[in-house]
Formats: sequence, C-alpha cells, structure tokens
Amino acid sequence: MLDINKDELKKDYEKKFLELNGKELRDGADLQKYEALGMLVRDYVIRAWINTNKKYKNSSEKQVYYFSMEFLLGRLLGDALLNLGIRETCKEALDELGIDLYKLENLEQDQGLGNGGLGRLAACFLDSMASLNIPGHGCGIRYKYGFFEQKIIDGKQVEVSDNWLRERNVWEMKKADKSEIVKFGGEIKTETINGKLMFTHVNYEPVLALPYDTPVVGYKNEVVNTLRLWSAEPVCNEFDFSSFNRGDFLKAIEYKNSVESISLVLYPEDSFYEGKKLRLKQEYFFVSAGLQSIVRDYKKHGGNILELEEKIAIHINDTHPTLAIPELMRILMDDERLDWETAWRLTENIVSYTNHTILAEALEKWPVEMFKKLLPRIYMIVEEINERFCKELWNKYIGQWDKISRMSIIGDGYIRMANLAIVASHSVNGVAKLHTEILKKKEMADFYYLYPKKFNNKTNGITHRRWLLKCNPELTNLLTETIGESFIKHPTDLENFEKYLDDTNIREKLAQIKLNNKNKLATEIYNTKGIIVDPNSIFDVQVKRIHAYKRQTLNCLRIMELYNRLIENPNLDIVPRTFIFAGKAAPGYYLAKNTIELISSIAHKVNNDPRVKDKIKVVMMDNYRVSLAEKIIPATDLSEQISTTTKEASGTSNMKFMMNGAVTIATLDGANIEIKDEVKEDNIVIFGLDAEEVLNYYKNGGYSSWDVCNNDLRLMKLTTELIDGTYNVDRRRFKCIHENLLDYNDEFFVLKDFDEYLKAQDRVDKLYRDSSNWQRMCGVNIAHSGIFSSDRTIKEYATGIWGSEVLYKNL
Repeated sequence: MLDINKDELKKDYEKKFLELNGKELRDGADLQKYEALGMLVRDYVIRAWINTNKKYKNSSEKQVYYFSMEFLLGRLLGDALLNLGIRETCKEALDELGIDLYKLENLEQDQGLGNGGLGRLAACFLDSMASLNIPGHGCGIRYKYGFFEQKIIDGKQVEVSDNWLRERNVWEMKKADKSEIVKFGGEIKTETINGKLMFTHVNYEPVLALPYDTPVVGYKNEVVNTLRLWSAEPVCNEFDFSSFNRGDFLKAIEYKNSVESISLVLYPEDSFYEGKKLRLKQEYFFVSAGLQSIVRDYKKHGGNILELEEKIAIHINDTHPTLAIPELMRILMDDERLDWETAWRLTENIVSYTNHTILAEALEKWPVEMFKKLLPRIYMIVEEINERFCKELWNKYIGQWDKISRMSIIGDGYIRMANLAIVASHSVNGVAKLHTEILKKKEMADFYYLYPKKFNNKTNGITHRRWLLKCNPELTNLLTETIGESFIKHPTDLENFEKYLDDTNIREKLAQIKLNNKNKLATEIYNTKGIIVDPNSIFDVQVKRIHAYKRQTLNCLRIMELYNRLIENPNLDIVPRTFIFAGKAAPGYYLAKNTIELISSIAHKVNNDPRVKDKIKVVMMDNYRVSLAEKIIPATDLSEQISTTTKEASGTSNMKFMMNGAVTIATLDGANIEIKDEVKEDNIVIFGLDAEEVLNYYKNGGYSSWDVCNNDLRLMKLTTELIDGTYNVDRRRFKCIHENLLDYNDEFFVLKDFDEYLKAQDRVDKLYRDSSNWQRMCGVNIAHSGIFSSDRTIKEYATGIWGSEVLYKNL
C-alpha cells in the first residue's frame, strides 16, 4: 500500500505534468492530464516493481510463467489506483485541482488484446497472482491493433482497426536489451561432433522479438509482477537498402512487412493458407521469445539447468502456446546440450496445460507441410515425440489401430496440438466440473484412461477487485458497512452478507443501488445508441462473443414471440423489459454476423412500433469490451447464460453478473452448475436439456428440428418470419439462420429448448413482481459469489499444478 497524502500527490502530479508537457496544468488538454496521471502512477509502481524482481532473483521461489495468446486487460489506471490503495486520495487531490478522475479514467484506451473469456481470465489470473504474492508473470503478444473495433452500421457488424496504441501507452516499458531472435524457415544442418548428433539452423528468416513490460500491481501488498508482451520487428530495423537502390522496391519492403505482420492483429483470418501461416508464426514467435528469455534469465542468475523444473513452471492457456513444448525441448537439447531423456523429463515436469473447449473447430491442428517448412527443427522434435509416443501406444494397445490413430500427435496430414499438449505436460485441467468430466469421459477419454493422474479440474474465477470493488463502488460500500472489509482479501467472507437479507432496509438499499446503476447505463445507451430505455424495466442482458452455441438466436426467437403476443394483445400483463445484447462476431463467421443483423432488425422493428407501448426495448451495443462490461454488469437484473449444455467450458461472465447481484437464467452448462449448487434452486432459473440428454442426441441421434417446429405453432410462425420479409425486405437475409435451425437440424438444440426457455422467462416475470423476494435472490447471489474469485482458482493452481511449498507459504 502506497503511503502518500493528498497534498503530496497534488504536488507530484503538477510536477509530472510540467515535465511531460512543458506547460502548466491549467493549460493542458484532458488527454495530457490523463497521460500525466498514468505516468505518475507508473512512477509510484516502479520502486515496488524493482524490489519485487530483486526479491524473486534473490530467493529460491518458483517462478510461474502464464503463456496466453490473449490478455484482455481493459483499462489499467483505475485498477492501479485501487490496488495501490490511493484511489480516494487521488480523487480528492484532483477534485481540488478542478479535474474529474472518472473523466480521465474514461480517456484511457482499453487494452483489448483478446476476444473474450480466455483473455479476460488471463488478466484476472495475473491480478490474483500478484495480490496473493505468487511470483507469476504473463507472456503474450503486443498486437498493434488488437482484435478489432466493432461498429454496428445499418444493423451490420463492421470491423475497423483497434488502434489502441494511437496515443502513448503509459503503462508499458520497452526493454530493448531483453530482445530475442526467433527463427523461421531455412534448413537444419545435421552433424556428429564427439559422437553426438548436433543440429544447426541455417538460412533462416530472423525476427527480432522486442519485449514491452507492463506492471501487474498486487492489492495493497507492494508486489508488482510483470506482463511481458512481445513485438515483432525486423532484425536490421529497416528494409533491404541494396534491393531498394537496385529498383527492387517490393523486395525492399517485403521482409519488413512480413515481420511486422506477426504482431499486427489478434487472430488473423485463417481460412486461407497465408492466414494460417501467419497465425502459426504468431504462436511460435511469442513462445520462442518467452522461453529463450526465461532460460537466459534463469542462467544469468546462477540457475542450474538440470534443476529447471524446481524453479520454473510454464502454464499454457489453451492450445495456442503448445509450441512451448517442442521449443523448450529444442533449447534444452540444442542450446544446453542435454540428451533427449533429460530434456523430456524437464519439459514434462515444467509444462502444464489448460483446456478451454470441447468444440472440434477450436482444437487446433496444423498442416504438416506448412509446419515443416516454417519450423523445420520444431517439426523434427514433434515428429520424434510422436514416434516415441506411438511406440508406447503400440505396446499397450496391440492391434487397436483406430485408438492409436486417434491419439497420435501427427495424423491425416496434420499436427494435433491438443494431443501434443496432453502427452508432453504433467497436468491437464478443465475449467468447470462438467467440462472436466466431459474431457475425461468423452472428448479426451483415450488420454484420460492412459494418463488418469494428469487430469484435474480448476473451476474458473474472476478478480473481485475489478468486478466488484472497482466497477460497483456503491455495492462495495454497502457490503463493507454490513460485513466489514475482510471479504476484500478473503472473498468467501461475502457469505456473511446472507444473514442481513432479512432486513427490509438492506434489501431496499440493494434495489436502490441497482436502480442507480441502471440509470447510468440508460444514459450510456441513450448517448451511444439514441435509444430511450426505462430503468424500471427488467434489464435482461446477454453480452458475450457471438457464437451459435451461445444461442443468441434462442434469445431472439423469445423476443420475436413476445413481440407477436404484444401485437395480438397490447394490454398483455408483463413486466416491461429491456433486452441488451453486446458481443463481437469473428470476421469470417458469417452465421454469427448474421445473428447480429437479426438482433439489429428485431431492435429496429420493436423499438419503432407504438403498439408495444414501450413494454419491450431491444438494444445491441457496439464494441463490447472490458470498460463497457464494467458499466453493463452492475446494471443487470437478469443474466442470460443459455449456451447449449456441454458446450460452454465454464463461462466467467456468469460469475461477474452473480457477484453484482443479477439473477441467472441458465442451462446446466459449464460453471452454471456450480453457481446453482452455491445459491440453490430458489435463487437461479434453470431450464433446458441436461448433459446426458444432449450427449445422447449427439451419440444416438433421434432429434428432428423439423418435428419440433411442426409441433409448435409459435415456432412455425417464428421460423417463417425469418424468411417472409417480416424482419427484412430481403427475404434471403436470414436464410442462413433458418437453414441452421431446420435444414441442418439445429446443431445446438435451439428449438428443442425453446418451450422450456419461455416457461423459464415466465417464471422470471412472476419472481420480479415480488420486489422484496427478488432482492433477496440478488443478495443470495452476491453472498455466494466469493467462491468464484480467481484468488481461489489461483490458489488451486499453485498448490495442485505448479506444486511449490514456497508458493503455498506465501498464500
């Protein structure tokens, strides 16, 4: 915790502003004021940052490195002020200077280096590691343009570049002296020296990996860990001048452009060869740079390479960083001259893997020919791993060629990254109890029965410091007034709040806090979308990545059905609702983009029809991101968690909504099951097929979406409306959605769950009318949300996977 008073902070701030801008504070622009404050806060952090790194270097504590393609950090100023313990001091100091802290915080660009839950989870984990005194660091890519900025224009998603680095990034520190060289292409020269086979990479394309470090501030504990993001740069810094001077202009800039494209955008379109190649380059680029840096730093401070497994843990967040496995083998064998068996033992004991999906398209695989040409030495190592593994399988499963073929790392012309991750790591974890059981008993059953001790569950979590303390200060104040501050460091202490829920005054305060947050969101909706919404209506929210299995389509059909009922009977007795959507569709995912068009078309029709008497409104917010989530989540009454059972690995938005006092309507999928177990059935609304039913349909068939539709007059009407011009004069506009529901047999059981979903929504309507009981439900959700703090998750990782007694003592 930083010990500084208001007057000292004012003095430091005015001095910093003068240093940066060469003029007085009163003459500065708002952006300059934000940058000065950010740079000042970073200055405050640096001393603790240096001391933390010094402590790690001088101790024997195991260092954890979390490798992830995504880190969805959002804005950092508010987090840093909160964790330093000076947010109120800073606000008071700025108030006296006539500056609005909230306004400055809103000027910060979101660091949107992620697409959804995977990246936000990584950010929450970094926060928890720092706050729990765990030596844990992030490793990723410094994408110049992040994912993309989404604009909804004429009802359609339009992707524009997210130029988050347009202005100065006050948090990062460029560390040119820590750069590494990453090698692509070329050939491998093999020779025997002193009886040992040696490998030399020649004629390769070199890429300079330039690190930028961002501090990760622990909560009031003077611990500052590091997120290192790598930027790809040409080794020579400029293009080939000799080629340029000869008039070969294209060749002159080709190398520079090729290199810089590696860290240009997150998830380049990979439906074509060059896009796949670029994505593979990205994945090798950051793991190679990261591992070279880790091993170099370890040796620099006297580490014995044979003891690496005792001092270093490498965690790979989904399959994207799986190339860390053969790259670590390469470093240990080619650079450190270890034999295969020793290198393998070290690698397996160092690396652990989190699986985040059971969707087949998300289990990465790479064409062998592309892989071999781009990463020749890495391919040799993967091939050797596969050969040794298959020999193990041949001896164990004699004659079971189908099983061996399924489990092999290389097969059908592809390298299967999930198989490699399982074979070569000591731990494989799922992220919710149901997800882990499906991995063990179905999707990865072959591997589970071979390596049962490797598989374990670590249910996801969220950092309550950002998702409660920072984004919902009124609720935080009510909690501290009733149960004290212990829940900030021990979030399960939130359970103590439940005993206050019999107090009518407390329930009324909960209702007022929610209404205040809804008023703020209503203002945001009006300012950004021009839509007037009623804060007294139910704010019914589904915000997440747009994907067929997340079933925004089910929500759309429900709104269409309610709209039809209101047209038939304008006096229909319902509690008014505001349906709020937000989320991005992957640029190449037509069905998801078409779903956004459908939401927008429904919104246009419903919001402009006077016959519904404003009983329902529909809003599709643009450019869902962390800072927007911080406004939506505290204002939500009903959290839509309606994915097809078995398809959502965990979910973390469900936890954020729960922590902020929303009631969840959900399928028994992912962590929804564990939320139900915590709050009990009276405080959550459950509907739909269960896992056993879904898996049975997938295995044995027997589901006909046409039959379901033809036996429900509502569905017959709704599916017809998709293609009869009701929602777009172009009758083919939503043909893709119509075909997926009917002609392609509704892969995600939208129609099957439709009737139960409507009945569940009717229950919500009845429950909300009893305001006192609804507030009790909200309070119970808040009280039982502490178990879903990422602090709990990280403790489980530290003790159960990374395996260090020193870490345990620090907890």
